[in-house]
Amino acid sequence: MLTFIIRRIIGMIPILFIISILSFLFVHLSPGDPVRIMYGAEISQEAYESLREKMGLNDPLYTQYGRYMYDLLVHGDFGVSYRTKSGVSDEILRRFGYTLVLTLVSMIWAIVIGIVVGIVSATRRNSLSDRVGMISTVTAISVPEFWLGIMLMQIFSVQLGWFPTSGTGTLSHLILPSITLGFGVAAIIARFTRSSLLEVLNEDFVRTARAKGQKESFIVWVHVLRNALIPVVTMTGLQFGFLLGGSVVVEQVFSWPGLGSYLIDSILSRDYPVTQALIFLFSIQFLVVNLLVDLSYGILNPQIRLK
Repeated sequence: MLTFIIRRIIGMIPILFIISILSFLFVHLSPGDPVRIMYGAEISQEAYESLREKMGLNDPLYTQYGRYMYDLLVHGDFGVSYRTKSGVSDEILRRFGYTLVLTLVSMIWAIVIGIVVGIVSATRRNSLSDRVGMISTVTAISVPEFWLGIMLMQIFSVQLGWFPTSGTGTLSHLILPSITLGFGVAAIIARFTRSSLLEVLNEDFVRTARAKGQKESFIVWVHVLRNALIPVVTMTGLQFGFLLGGSVVVEQVFSWPGLGSYLIDSILSRDYPVTQALIFLFSIQFLVVNLLVDLSYGILNPQIRLK
């Protein structure tokens, strides 16, 4: 197991190197000048050139990339934000907790609801509950997050007054953003769980268990779920990575002060250090989540050996 983990971590290094190059090029080759955006068109040409020189923007791209990687690898520093003049690492640490809490809460209820709906639909195939469940999941997958968030806000915040429209600090602030973020994920998990369970329910060992007279509920919970949940865990892990990086829209709608809204602000203001750092960190999150998903296989089914 330890060898597997070390090998996977070493394998991440070239991937992260490629990601660092791509994110750097994406940021620096996109249209827009950070000095013009921050200080406007009224800035004098002399001041404009002075600021670009001070920020290192007149250097060749390979020099800027080398300086960025040196600060990151040697000092663990993502630099200073052009916009706020504060350390990017400090800003990210301050906001990461908000995004993590929102993502975890969304993921927890999405997993619970999704797996329950999937199990009910699979064990009652072609029944009314199955049809209602599958129609609901298709609808949930089709609904855009920003539209759902605005509708929830309009109904439960503006008209009913049950929840705040934005901000943080209490549990009620979390409810609408987490529902918006986890709605589509719950539907995907439900459909994936259903198809995975139906596949395993047709296996020979299930027919053997039924022939022995074991109860259907015992067969499902003891024999079927262990095998059916492995592909579900893979997909859920990927969805978790998407949620961490994809909370951009939801955080913007509910003014949630996490990394998603921070990324939007940095892109609009061409804040290169912040944008590079966030793209890089979101990529690391995906790699770490994938590693944890692989490790979970052995826990779900001890017969699986990681190689």
